[in-house]
Amino acid sequence: MKDNHNHTARIVYVPHGGGPMPLLKDPGHARLIRFLQSFPETIKRPDAILIISAHWEESCPTLTSAVTPQLIYDYGGFPPESYAIQYPAPGSPHLCNEIAELLQSQSMPTRLDDLRGFDHGMFVPLKLMYPQADIPCIQLSLLNNLNAQDHIAFGKALAPLQEKNILIVGSGMSFHNLRSFFVPGLVSEEENLAFDTWLRETCSSEILTLKQREDRLVNWQQAPAALKCHPRPEHLLPLHVCFGIACSSDNPDNGSVASANAEIVFSDEVMGRRVSGFLW
Repeated sequence: MKDNHNHTARIVYVPHGGGPMPLLKDPGHARLIRFLQSFPETIKRPDAILIISAHWEESCPTLTSAVTPQLIYDYGGFPPESYAIQYPAPGSPHLCNEIAELLQSQSMPTRLDDLRGFDHGMFVPLKLMYPQADIPCIQLSLLNNLNAQDHIAFGKALAPLQEKNILIVGSGMSFHNLRSFFVPGLVSEEENLAFDTWLRETCSSEILTLKQREDRLVNWQQAPAALKCHPRPEHLLPLHVCFGIACSSDNPDNGSVASANAEIVFSDEVMGRRVSGFLW
């Protein structure tokens, strides 16, 4: 893992589990719950948090710009208490404008949305990580073209955020085939593990150069069982944005071995499937 001692910002890709289940203390999420609750102990308290959630797609990068965003309960069929969850974290219009300027400076049209609230890809992990809800938060959308290269590119445009004390969270799941949780045998344990092994190697191997790492992520569909583990890639793509930020173009060793390699901070079962989380 590269030396981050000169920077206070950290970049992490986390699994957020199934709907509100981590907040309902579901036994199948026990290990993930423990990881999310303990994670803040491993980093400096951030001044702000930027979340890239799998549950928001737009035609261009879009940011929540409200002063006090509401919550969006974007799930169905759960107990009544899951629709009464509160996470009153403040927004940060000033930082939102700074982020928009970074994207626009790279010729990326960007939109501010002062009506949209925080979805469960934001409030589920953050309620476990920072339950006081007292850190300003901004949510950033994915692109609805779901193109891997484009998500790495707009991550690269955000690289200057590494100079600030901001926690950047890619919130998704490294395995996301919903049907497989209800159809036994649709995705085998071997297929799940093969893709997870490929992803852990891609993100953390010390023998890959930055270009090799990026090429693998751009062509992620070629990984073992990739399209079985991700029939649709929206839960994987927050990782691509995180990687793009971590491999900033002004990185002095961006052609070297072990550039932008991540630390594996979570690799365990969630709802009976192996999923992983990464820290840059």
